[in-house]
Formats: sequence, structure tokens, C-alpha cells
Amino acid sequence: MAKNLNNLMKQAQQMQQKMATLQKELESREMEFSSGGGMIKIKINGKQEILDFSLDKECVDPNDVEMLEEMVKTAVNQAVKESQDMVSKAMSKVTGGLSIPGMF
Repeated sequence: MAKNLNNLMKQAQQMQQKMATLQKELESREMEFSSGGGMIKIKINGKQEILDFSLDKECVDPNDVEMLEEMVKTAVNQAVKESQDMVSKAMSKVTGGLSIPGMF
């Protein structure tokens, strides 16, 4: 029984090391998304941090701020969701599909 527990502990340590390595790798992965036909562009990393944001001046209409707000919201939400999906897929490869709370 102690041998099985020892093996389980070794596997847990290996998984923890792999996850730490993966977390560092995911921080450096970048994804780019756009909204409004490319008028709004967002670059995000695997930590869901926005790295770059740009607006085409043609989409800035002082008479229609609501449209601009909607396009920005759409782009940000899409970028965050896709980044989360990327992290989730990468983590499931390490954990074998096991969901571990607090890990991204």
C-alpha cells in the first residue's frame, strides 16, 4: 500500500511540474481577434491579459458611441473566451481531463 501511495505522490509531483511549465508557456502564447470587420483588434495572452488594442479611426463616430461600445465588448469577450478555451485545452492534456480548481 505504501508503494502505491509513493507512486501516486510521484505522479502528482510530475503533473504539478508539467502544469507549472505549461502555465509559463501559456503566458507567452498570444492570440489576436478583431470585431467590426477588422476595425477593432485585440491581442491577448494565455493569462487573459490584453496586450494590444487598436481602433480604426473610421469606427469612431461621436454620434454613435453605442455601436463602438458594442464592437469593443464583442471583441474583448471573444478574445477572453478563446484564450480561456486555449488554456483549458492545453491544461486538459496535462491533467488527462481532470478539472483542478484554481488552475487558470
